[in-house]
Amino acid sequence: MEELIAKRYVKALLEVISAEQKITYSQILNSIASIFNNKSISTKINSPLISSDKKVSFILDGVRDADSSLINFIKILGENDRLNLIPTIAKSLNQELQKESNNYSGIVTSRNELNSSEIEELENSLKSYTGSTIKLTQRESNLDGIKVTVDDLGIEVNFSKQRVKEQLIDFITKSL
Repeated sequence: MEELIAKRYVKALLEVISAEQKITYSQILNSIASIFNNKSISTKINSPLISSDKKVSFILDGVRDADSSLINFIKILGENDRLNLIPTIAKSLNQELQKESNNYSGIVTSRNELNSSEIEELENSLKSYTGSTIKLTQRESNLDGIKVTVDDLGIEVNFSKQRVKEQLIDFITKSL
């Protein structure tokens, strides 16, 4: 439900700002969204005991580079008691910018560290499959194989040694 409401705000915001402002607004909203990770700040912003005017001024105090459109946008969020949607709005705005530029980011998860040529090969394979430029970052885990995830495109590819082994055994037993 939050995502649907956030997308409406993002759509309205994108209709009134220029292409240059989109990137600036995205950066500012991402920095505001990051303060929501702090539980005490998040509690204050979600508290019904604190007036919406105080909440808005608290958020605007931390925003120095904002123009009047963004300030008014944050005030409207405050008036409608939607300040808690800022992280979701920032995420939706990032997704819209990625769609427009056709550039996405993804994660490669594996036990062993892949070298840059292997990651580049994966990026090229995904580009030929999706038609989008995808920048992959690596994360190590105890996964016995490789997992590639690009959330914004809905892509998740998993190559697990255990899974291949199970499928091979299943194929052999069916063949007999």
